[in-house]
Amino acid sequence: MMRSQSALAQQLTILVATLICIVFTGVCGVQHLQRAGNAHMDLFESLWYVIVTFSTVGYGDVVPDIWPSRLFMIFTIVAALMLLPVQFEKLAYTWTERQKSGGTYSSHRAQTEKHVIVCATALQAEAIIDFLNEFYAHPKLQDYFVVLLSPCDIQMDPNMKLLLQVPLWAQRVIYIQGSALKDSDLSRCRMQDAEACFILAARNDRNGDTDKIAADEHTIMRSWAVKDFAPHCPQYVQLFRPENKFHVQFAEHIVCEDEFKYALLANNCLVPGTSTLVTLLLHTSRGQEGQNSREEWQKLYGRHSGNEIYHIRLCESRFFGEYAGKSFTYASFHAHRKYGVSLVAIQSDMDNSQIQLNPGPRHIMKKSDLCFYMSITKEENSTFSMEAPVDEFDLRMDKMRAEDGTSRVANMVAGAGTVALELQHARTRKLGRCSSNTLDVPRTLSIKSIHRRPSIAPVPAVMEANGIQIHFESDEEDDPGEDNNDENLLNDQANEDCLTSDSCEEFLKGFPPSPPYIGTSPTLCHITRHCRPTCCLQLNKACEHCRHRYAKEYQWKNPVIIICADYASNGLYNFIVPLRSHARPKNTLNPIIILVEIEPDTRFLETISYFPMVYWMKGDITKLDDLLRAGITLAENIVIVNRESSNSKEDEYLADCNTIVAVQTIFRLFPNANIITELSQSSNMRFMQFRPNDRYALALSKLEKKEKERGSQLSYMFRLPFAAGHVFSASMLDTLLYQAFVKDYLITFVRLLLGIDQAVGSGHLGCIKINKEDLWIRTFGRLYQKLCSTTCEIPIGIYRTQSRSISDTGSSNTLCGLPEPTVTDHNEISSLVKCRMCTLGLSVNDYESSEKQPYISFVIINPSYDLKLEYGDIIYLIQPSSLSPKASPLLDERKMSLKLEKRQKPLGADEELLDKHATYQKDGHIVVNLSCHDEEINGAGVSGTIV
Repeated sequence: MMRSQSALAQQLTILVATLICIVFTGVCGVQHLQRAGNAHMDLFESLWYVIVTFSTVGYGDVVPDIWPSRLFMIFTIVAALMLLPVQFEKLAYTWTERQKSGGTYSSHRAQTEKHVIVCATALQAEAIIDFLNEFYAHPKLQDYFVVLLSPCDIQMDPNMKLLLQVPLWAQRVIYIQGSALKDSDLSRCRMQDAEACFILAARNDRNGDTDKIAADEHTIMRSWAVKDFAPHCPQYVQLFRPENKFHVQFAEHIVCEDEFKYALLANNCLVPGTSTLVTLLLHTSRGQEGQNSREEWQKLYGRHSGNEIYHIRLCESRFFGEYAGKSFTYASFHAHRKYGVSLVAIQSDMDNSQIQLNPGPRHIMKKSDLCFYMSITKEENSTFSMEAPVDEFDLRMDKMRAEDGTSRVANMVAGAGTVALELQHARTRKLGRCSSNTLDVPRTLSIKSIHRRPSIAPVPAVMEANGIQIHFESDEEDDPGEDNNDENLLNDQANEDCLTSDSCEEFLKGFPPSPPYIGTSPTLCHITRHCRPTCCLQLNKACEHCRHRYAKEYQWKNPVIIICADYASNGLYNFIVPLRSHARPKNTLNPIIILVEIEPDTRFLETISYFPMVYWMKGDITKLDDLLRAGITLAENIVIVNRESSNSKEDEYLADCNTIVAVQTIFRLFPNANIITELSQSSNMRFMQFRPNDRYALALSKLEKKEKERGSQLSYMFRLPFAAGHVFSASMLDTLLYQAFVKDYLITFVRLLLGIDQAVGSGHLGCIKINKEDLWIRTFGRLYQKLCSTTCEIPIGIYRTQSRSISDTGSSNTLCGLPEPTVTDHNEISSLVKCRMCTLGLSVNDYESSEKQPYISFVIINPSYDLKLEYGDIIYLIQPSSLSPKASPLLDERKMSLKLEKRQKPLGADEELLDKHATYQKDGHIVVNLSCHDEEINGAGVSGTIV
């Protein structure tokens, strides 16, 4: 028995059968009746006559000559006119209905071609375009088909209808109207043959509602249905609420929006611009944005935005293959110096091994290690040339020798596909009769060179546990004039002073005992020894344990972080955890105030009761009194979470209107407040901190339109609030799920980077600030070496702030003007705020009504080796893990400097040090055994570095 065919195939079969019957009957009847006539017809002549008659051509070369034959043809024509139009009508109706439902994915194509399926409640044109752009950005996915399965009628959305008619997608994207809960519709999609199934959550339904709980329930049901129908099909699931993850734990990859969103917001408070850094790393870009601009910051920002995370096996890599047997920090520094790529993580080739961000110098690179690095393009798409064009090469080398006499490395992007990395010849030094083409170090270490400390310590290639054996292969020239400046890079943070007089002894490091939902990752945090009473958690309500009613009365030493939301969701747990991470010293913890419109439930209060200095307050961000009680004048950051309820059901782009207007009000009342906002629509970023007459913002708007016309997927990246990390859209996290199909490690990498997960031996994100005393380092490459040789930290980017002046815009009449508010408006706003503060009993001295100087902040990902450092630069770091079972073998140079200063022996200190520690030569290398038993430096009794 043949399988039942589709309705369209059946109708087509009926039409063809009807037509054949009519033709066959006419041919046989005419041929038989003409036997009685004079003009006999054979079968072919009868067929010719019938076809010519039915086609209304009527050549007249063959005709019946007797009346029975003519009468027979009249009846045959009448029957055809009655039957065929009905069959054609049914066929057209069936075809129209099939077009509405999208038809069926061919079984033959499913066997010969690869395809993925995207399931969603509603197909939104922008979300689908983002998916298609990210999915087809990878060369190996160009031959894949994408099947869209959704119950919505595509005819109702003209944007989606036009999108599927674009020639770029028309041949590769197939729409099928149906439900993932029906086996028949899953069969039409050939789910059992699909390479993957993406199940996307709906942010807005047709009525503009955003019920995320219902959306997650729909996603869970679809995931279960797909698992039941096609158990071997990999699933990529998107959820909103973290408490729903355990329902779909069988999925290959899960992205929970609330987890990543709140973790990004928390890291934005600790490390400025983290949301921009992560967003640019997740989006596919060629680094061509802003290259036609006249402003240097846009060129620099756009060029480095093309960096992404890639991976390669060490034994297969030309970037890192030569560093097998060397330490991780050694390989990271020299790969960046030579190739312009930044090695940030590894994964050992062992069972159940995890990705480790910056495992530190104790990890020795193995050929089987999987290396994760930042680069403009992956190594497989790169070509290598050993020298640059003569004119550029000579100019660069002359300039470099004039600056510091060291070799530099540059990576050059050429076109969209292949990238040529220009490897400049490193300076060589003759040792006797031998010479080597390697990156050189200042000089061979001796007793004299140890006595006079070089400016930047060389990065050790190999380290041992009991005595540090350093095989020096490369470094920079010594600069005698910089000997006394190297301790100025960072300030010592070893002092763990108490934040309050009675709370320091209650702090301890441990795992939160009361997680809010199933599936939380074990994260080591600063927690209290005992659960705080629930009554003490409410900021503005006095109780028998605490009489304070305002944030000012608590007298915290560190500024406050205020997070505003419409209600306390379980996702807020992921906002608190990074801010209470064990890696942060106690004296740097900021008080956290949760401002919500609905009183939290008991379960949530029990969760936050174990975290120190975390409070909640019932209030509304649109009310000035609530903001003042929460301590907005004392706040370092104000985080605004987008409202889930919208007052606009007609236009989904108006879903952010409540948040945008509220943020604008806070911005006008408190111009010095650092506001971090989350929106649902990325296109609404242009309204953040809106100034209608700001000419510079208008110029950026024109630039955004030009980038969009050029096909950029990050056209909004030059908007100042986004570039500075003051705003981001949760929809930007969708690309994390899309790219996981090709980069299955990416979700784990981002979770470790943001502190959502922790792993033994894996580092975490941090930052340092460049002060005036640190400018002697001069370039990012020298800073890279400085950090790798001392604190073992890996720099991955720069957060740079520049003033908006005439020099930035090129003309004082075009783009430089910010309209100053009128004196009357300024005084009126200031008087209103001070009046309310006096009414509430707050000191008006904490209120600053003066507006900030206009500035531009932006992120530079994986800067080039010779990029100049500037005063105020914030350096993104991946700091080594403090959960490592072994202490770091390198001394922290900051602590070492304090030790030397306490001895107060400028002349005899080095001689004493040389007498105390044995120094000898072995196999042509200087070996220094710095065995120190001072527990403050290294509790393991093993430490040391040559600085």
